Amino acid sequence: MKKLCLSLMTGAMALSAGLASAADQVTLQLKWVTQAQFAGYYVAAEKGFYADEGLDVEIKAGGPDIAPAQVIAGGGADVVLDWMPSALASREKGLALVNIAQPFKSSGMMLTCRKDSGIQTPADFKGKTLGVWFYGNEYPFLSWMSQLGHSTDGGDDGVTVLKQGFNVDPILQGQADCVSTMTYNEYWQIIDAGLTPDDLIVFKYEDQGVATLEDGMYVLEENLADPAFADKMVRFVRASMKGWKYAEANPDEAADIVLDNDASGAQTEKHQRRMMGEIAKLTAGSNGTLDPADYERTVATLLGGGSDPVITAAPEGAWTHAITDAALQ
Repeated sequence: MKKLCLSLMTGAMALSAGLASAADQVTLQLKWVTQAQFAGYYVAAEKGFYADEGLDVEIKAGGPDIAPAQVIAGGGADVVLDWMPSALASREKGLALVNIAQPFKSSGMMLTCRKDSGIQTPADFKGKTLGVWFYGNEYPFLSWMSQLGHSTDGGDDGVTVLKQGFNVDPILQGQADCVSTMTYNEYWQIIDAGLTPDDLIVFKYEDQGVATLEDGMYVLEENLADPAFADKMVRFVRASMKGWKYAEANPDEAADIVLDNDASGAQTEKHQRRMMGEIAKLTAGSNGTLDPADYERTVATLLGGGSDPVITAAPEGAWTHAITDAALQ
């Protein structure tokens, strides 16, 4: 009897090991460092949503020297998170990225200005110095300035563009009248540095009609032709969106999960909980399915980015509903 029990236990352990090894591997490359901007994926991993779908997901943090498009082109990820301007630019250059899901419904991008600069409306930007992120993030700004009729060559009738790093030092040190911020991150860095909301005026790209889609899930078009890969992505998207909806409903817990996964130890509970609250506003209203109207608005903004647009023609095949239709039905 003892031998039989031992045999059954050994068989069960072998079966368990076999099931564990059978989990499909998925590597996700984030656009930036570990923070609540990506809470849904960490929650999905922590809560077992990926495991429930038979997936073993590796989440790779990003950073200033990591370009998601380059990572996936080099085979370092199965799916990447990227902003649509960057993804569409990569596609036009030959890297056939396809948006398979869009958890973020709204844009968090803003231009944050000091009130003592005299700026009250976008018309007041003339003659001012504005901090702008580059590496593809400048195109919504350029499109906006083009629509306003503001030259970006400086002078009294135009705006002076300051190439902004990944901080808000220019507005704190008096080098710029306005800087680029996200609703969930850099704006609060300004507040934490000592300025108050009453000291500032913000212009949300969403409100100005020039917002572009952020933090979509992208894969290589050639991989989608493989039914096994497509099936993995269906399960990945389903579990990820379950993670996002859990994070929306439980923001403090989601922020704590992010902190537990922050290997750098650079994040704080105050900042991550606040960030998660703001992120939830951007993912609210999306079940992960890309809204074609949002896509068309993004394309129009990129095509209208002045004399040097990020894309020169409307893309074809840059997104699909096939994965979300199967994942979220």
